[in-house]
Amino acid sequence: MSSRQLEKIYEPQAVEARWSQYWLDQGYFAGNSDAPGDAYTIVIPPPNVTGSLHIGHALNNTLQDILIRWRRMQGRKALWVPGTDHAGIATQNVVERQLHAEGSSREQLGRDAFIERVWKWRQESGDTIIGQLKHLGASCDWSRLRFTMDDGLSKAVREVFVRLHQEGLIYRGERLINWCPRCLTALSDIEVEHEQLKGKLYHIQYPLADDPNVFLTIATTRPETLLGDTAVAVHPEDPRYNHLIGKSIRLPLTSRTIPIVGDAILVDREFGTGAVKITPAHDFNDFDAGERHQLPRLSILNYHAQLDPAALEKAGVEISLRSQLANLPVAKARPIVIEALQALERMPSIDDHQMALGKCYRCKTVVEPFLSPQWFVKIQPLADPAIQAVETGQIRIIPEGWANNYLGWMRGIKDWCISRQIWWGHRIPAWYCTTCYPEVKQVDQGAGSSIIPPNATPTVDRVAPKICPTCSNEDFIQDPDVLDTWFSSALWPFSTLGWPEDTQDLKTFYPTATLVTGLDILFFWVARMIMMGLKFTGKPPFKDVYIHALVRDAEGQKMSKSKGNVIDPLTKMSQYGTDALRFTLTSMASPGRDIKLSEERIEGYRNFTNKIWNAARFILMNADGKIQALPFKDRPLIDRWILTRLNQVTDSVNISLENYRFDQAANQLYHFIWHEYCDWYLELIKPSLQADDTPENRSTRYTLFESFEIVQRLLHPLMPFLTEEIWQAIPHEGDSLVIQSYPQKNNDWVDPNAEEAFRIIEQVVTITRTGRALLEYGPAKKLSLSATAKDPQDVAQLQTLKPHIEQLTRGKLGVSNQTDWPMNHVLQLVAGSFTVGIHIEGEVDLKKALDRIKKQTQTKHKEATRLQGRLASPDFTAKAEPEVIQESQDRLNALNSELSLLSSSELQLQKMVT
Repeated sequence: MSSRQLEKIYEPQAVEARWSQYWLDQGYFAGNSDAPGDAYTIVIPPPNVTGSLHIGHALNNTLQDILIRWRRMQGRKALWVPGTDHAGIATQNVVERQLHAEGSSREQLGRDAFIERVWKWRQESGDTIIGQLKHLGASCDWSRLRFTMDDGLSKAVREVFVRLHQEGLIYRGERLINWCPRCLTALSDIEVEHEQLKGKLYHIQYPLADDPNVFLTIATTRPETLLGDTAVAVHPEDPRYNHLIGKSIRLPLTSRTIPIVGDAILVDREFGTGAVKITPAHDFNDFDAGERHQLPRLSILNYHAQLDPAALEKAGVEISLRSQLANLPVAKARPIVIEALQALERMPSIDDHQMALGKCYRCKTVVEPFLSPQWFVKIQPLADPAIQAVETGQIRIIPEGWANNYLGWMRGIKDWCISRQIWWGHRIPAWYCTTCYPEVKQVDQGAGSSIIPPNATPTVDRVAPKICPTCSNEDFIQDPDVLDTWFSSALWPFSTLGWPEDTQDLKTFYPTATLVTGLDILFFWVARMIMMGLKFTGKPPFKDVYIHALVRDAEGQKMSKSKGNVIDPLTKMSQYGTDALRFTLTSMASPGRDIKLSEERIEGYRNFTNKIWNAARFILMNADGKIQALPFKDRPLIDRWILTRLNQVTDSVNISLENYRFDQAANQLYHFIWHEYCDWYLELIKPSLQADDTPENRSTRYTLFESFEIVQRLLHPLMPFLTEEIWQAIPHEGDSLVIQSYPQKNNDWVDPNAEEAFRIIEQVVTITRTGRALLEYGPAKKLSLSATAKDPQDVAQLQTLKPHIEQLTRGKLGVSNQTDWPMNHVLQLVAGSFTVGIHIEGEVDLKKALDRIKKQTQTKHKEATRLQGRLASPDFTAKAEPEVIQESQDRLNALNSELSLLSSSELQLQKMVT
């Protein structure tokens, strides 16, 4: 056992730096496959190397750290794998902006030099992020730090690509994809953010080819794309138009005629006019319709979403209009097309229309459906087992409501476009023979994959081929595209443990136990990890997926630099201490509810750290007296009570963490430490600590140190720095809290009688303090008190507990039977079966006391009415968590009790005044 003194003021910065380094030097966070205990593994959602951590990262990594520290202390073989993600598009954009500021561009640098520049940025950003994670207290095994473009992970990416290609699950084809004209790359469906806005619905008349006086009127939100129309569709059962199926119409503004087809899938007879233009190269539904009817695909846009002159000529657009539209972006081309149609009197009306506009999730540029040769994953064979894994409970998604979102998306999943026309990322392991496909010789540092013919057959392998299997040529060019970032991230749980090698780490630590992540990447990342994990290991990549809420500002708004409401976690850690920020985020992490974070909350939990620190200093002041361990049943009443309560809290915190109720665990600890331990227990035992040396007093001193040491272990996963500093100062055994055992329920520490005794003390003291406040008696004034109870046994208890009550109320207490009640000039306060009388002595302004009671009554009545309204609302009771409803009900019950007490006091004082 050892102990040392603590500084008067808690200075978190010095403490955090000291213990962070100590933990690392001792290697406490290392995951050892030979260690005893069952494995418990977490892989970090790797932060993008695009800058520094934000408040969402702080929440995510705090929750992971709580789990891994808790499991490590439970004796599990704990491993938390850290790492960062190369984040293809996002990181390339960051570096391109840097080059732009320098007056340069990636094209000027060339591919190799640009990638070298990105690697340099990746090192800077990665180092910053890792330093910030360590500052947060993240107890990762830093010796296992991974990056998604490490050699080992790159090997895994190539292996997966080759195997999927060999099975026919990866293919290359010309398809309609989402195209970002700013990033100049393809995007998958879930990388497109849809924004609702007010648009226009344009009605356009298409004349029949054999009768120009008869029109088919279509309605479209994109009139400019009619230049790429290759058919018009009507419903085959629509009597208005089905007789026209097989005929042709003249396409306005062009020299072309296009067919009228019947399509029950594409056409909704109730929407618009019941006739629909088909533009296979510029609309996903139209693309599918084009496949059904074998229509040509006519793309009129280039990579920059500008009207392509050559395509306009191929589309038969009138020469004068063609010259006006050439190389114009869509936004500028549209009004010209509208004006031309109106001049021909082919646009009878324009209506307002609510529509969804797709934007790039990275740069927010409007996304264009674009016809392009790309690489795809045939997804359904991978999705089916991933659906079953969640349906059968192999994988739990928590809160469970999000499982329906996952299943709904997976059941409607489409093939995944995995190629990206950028330079930063995993290069696609496909090579093209320059003899078989001479066009590929044009592929240089700046060219895109569109130069390669859609039907070209590459050699796909883990390494570059040496000879062409078709013509024996030895000259190859690698596909210039890179893989979608999420392709490599999908392998993260097993690639970080050494796959495709059958490593000991993989055998020990895979499948991982828990994934902690945000809802925003449930489909980007989580679903794809499940698919790839099942496919390549035969096992789910994790057992539980815990989805945490978003962190918003105090008003519930999304944080953004433009709004000026961003809370920087590093600033708040420096200002209030890391533990205060961690505990704030943890206490507010209720499932399904976004966190409304305010600085006041962080400051409040900083006060909590100070409360614990001051308690530790008080305890150390009493460290020199003799201590004596007594059996639980022989310890003094108050010691039995605090150990009973500590035992209950220990049990409930473990249960809460098992159920990922971080908020409940934090709030249980807060209430116990602040209110029960510090406010009640430490006050109640002061006489024992100051009294003569007796076995009971020695036992109290022992219980004090014993309980406080357990509190530090219990709180450690949530507040690692503060607890380590205090634990090292108080009497303890061992080298560090990190490797101590986590407290578990002790079946011997149960005493309902001690709990009931404390309940009596608490009730009597609380109502006495209420009376002191009503009469404006200062804290130093000694009170004359009387107390009684309805039950004779309770009267006897009052007599037994009299010393404790007198100590906490600073009063002289007289206990009597009910027959001695009431007394004159006494304020009687009732709580449960107990009645306490405060003798009114000296000069007391009873009128002012009455005014205070009335004011308090109004305030509490207003709050009670609000809570009654909330609890009576079906909307609240249907949507709120059960514990939230219970909290509201408990608060209402407490308010009603307080109002009853105030009402009784008001009546008594009113009689005294009159």
